[in-house]
Amino acid sequence: MQPRIARRNSSDRSRRCPWYKDSLGTACGSKEPGISALNDKLRVIVKDVPPSVVMFLIALPLSMGIARASGAPVMLGLITAVVGGVLVGFLGGAPLQIAGPSAGLSVLMLEWVLAYRNEEDPYGLMSLAVIVMIAGAIQAAAGLMKFGIYFRAVSPAVIRGMVAGIGVIIVAKQFHVMIDDHVEGSVLYNIVQIPAGVLKALTTGGDRTHYIAALIGVATLLTIVLWDRFRPARLHLPGALAGVLVASIAAAVLRLPIDYVVVKDSLFEYITLPSARSLSKLTETRIWVSGVALAFVASAETLLCSTAVSHMHQRGRTNYDRELAAQGIGNLVCGALGSLPISGVISRSTANVEAGAHSKWSGIMHATWIFLFVVLAPELLEFVPESALAAILIYVGNRLMQVSTPRKLFDYGWPVVGLYVATVIGIVSIDLLTGIVIGLVLSTLRLVYSLAHLDIERIDEDERIELHLHGAATFLALPKLAAALEEVPRGTELHMHFDELDFVDHACLDLIAAFQLRHNETGGRVVMEWRSLIGRYTRGGIRAATRRNSLLPSPPPPPPKK
Repeated sequence: MQPRIARRNSSDRSRRCPWYKDSLGTACGSKEPGISALNDKLRVIVKDVPPSVVMFLIALPLSMGIARASGAPVMLGLITAVVGGVLVGFLGGAPLQIAGPSAGLSVLMLEWVLAYRNEEDPYGLMSLAVIVMIAGAIQAAAGLMKFGIYFRAVSPAVIRGMVAGIGVIIVAKQFHVMIDDHVEGSVLYNIVQIPAGVLKALTTGGDRTHYIAALIGVATLLTIVLWDRFRPARLHLPGALAGVLVASIAAAVLRLPIDYVVVKDSLFEYITLPSARSLSKLTETRIWVSGVALAFVASAETLLCSTAVSHMHQRGRTNYDRELAAQGIGNLVCGALGSLPISGVISRSTANVEAGAHSKWSGIMHATWIFLFVVLAPELLEFVPESALAAILIYVGNRLMQVSTPRKLFDYGWPVVGLYVATVIGIVSIDLLTGIVIGLVLSTLRLVYSLAHLDIERIDEDERIELHLHGAATFLALPKLAAALEEVPRGTELHMHFDELDFVDHACLDLIAAFQLRHNETGGRVVMEWRSLIGRYTRGGIRAATRRNSLLPSPPPPPPKK
């Protein structure tokens, strides 16, 4: 008798070895598949090293500039870049998206720094940390509950208006920083003070050094523009870093008397862990309002960025819920460290794709390089002029205004343009949150109007009248529909057409049925397709209309001819 050979399929092996389908692909009893998968992963990581270096060179100056635009120390922007790159890179659902400090969120952070700072806490970090943690908790919960897709349900006109408004604020605020001038107040006040700032930049003599800072800022801007335009294709040095290098070297060689970045000796001196005093702010209503607002803005920015980046590559689908949850966890950590919030950043994500990134390891490694640089050589940051960072942000703000593409909105009609303009005006003249709320309210009102609006077209012919209904016949349109029916003379033949009617509710059905009975009694005749009309009431088509034909009585027969 031959011995029995037990046969097991792959599912049996996977049950015996839970790690049968692990990330290394190692199979039970065989090391070859695991080694092959490990080699493939190492090849991908090696391929992502050059893109990660490019992203490190881009993220370093931008993170510093965004921190200064937020009214916070530059090190906080770098901490946020490290947390966003490593933590969100590992956990996120958008593999080529770069998470870190955002220029869009810097507007919110600056408002809150000015609102919550005091003598003991000059940057308001105690309150900001709690706000960021609240936002992170909301984002993580929304992602785990599969609510990620709903954060994208915002009118594109409002989103573009938000982007353009943020760009205007950044340019208005950073212009004064670029000339080493300190102007506080509203955005409108900063805009009004720009001519005075230009005059300061053109004035020389005495202790006034605004013109020197202005020259450094202009040199940085010109370097960025010219470098991006004429940069050799094989040289991946980003324009922002080229501008910072030119400005820093010129300022150091000439020993210019302008403002420079100030850093402490150690990165860890900037980390502020939660305390009983800071957590007591959870009882303040305004802190919760700020946290909810931050969660909404950061989530909308992140998921819109994820959508844009997913259209640029074919390296896996985007899991919006997982990305939102990862962003929430990242913000929880940033809040616990007393740092700035993170979100998906379209400029760095686009550069990551264009640099040839293959996987999430590009983002993870770029954050690692930032961490090593800040730990090993933080003193080099003190050579960077403040005006150079402000110039980078002015360039970014101008790009944001261009990205919003207001001209393309004219293709969709004046109502959409009105939403865009109202959002921009609200953001610039009041604040970011109020402007977004104005845009959302107006877009909702426009939606309600389009859903409840009814157009009635009347055509008079020799022996009959035709009424064509367009839009939605709801109870809100009862006065208009009733007026149109009352204008039909007695004894005439009326044809009602519902081909272009999207919806009709029970109130309008009752009105039409009552009018038909009354008009027939006076010697007239109403011709209409009841099945089509009732099908629109049920939104189920002809079959549903047939099943529910008992909703209204059958139309009475026409009067006999005399």
